[in-house]
Amino acid sequence: MATTAAVYESNPIPSTASRERDTPRIRLLALRAHRSPAGLCRAEVELERLDGTPVVGSRDGRAIAIGDLRIVAEATIDAIHRATTTDHRFELLGVKTVRAFDENVVLVQLSLVRGAGPARLVGAALGVPDCTRAAVLAVLNATNRVLAVPPA
Repeated sequence: MATTAAVYESNPIPSTASRERDTPRIRLLALRAHRSPAGLCRAEVELERLDGTPVVGSRDGRAIAIGDLRIVAEATIDAIHRATTTDHRFELLGVKTVRAFDENVVLVQLSLVRGAGPARLVGAALGVPDCTRAAVLAVLNATNRVLAVPPA
């Protein structure tokens, strides 16, 4: 008996020449979130490291109200920790959806546990078409400001 009631997978982001001119940053490659009929959620987030190597982070938990977004955000933080060699360590303080300008917006607040930089970070992303993908992007929005290496 299959336990997956819903599966969301983002489309891989195509490589373009314009990305090479951008400031190096960790990028989203794929998001897989599975929810069982029993209310358990598993999220796997595949990110691209600064050197182009893919890395996967995952998290399991009970899907309640906004629980799916929290699990996805924590999987993203797990992937970021696997993708970096710095001493930066992040902790998710909260994730929330708000309605602004007739759109859903996902907000995350992170704490920088170790490493140089601000103690609290905030990230945001539009929840169109998928709030779970927006949770990943909001975490990346917050952390890439600290992790990004300026171009040479």
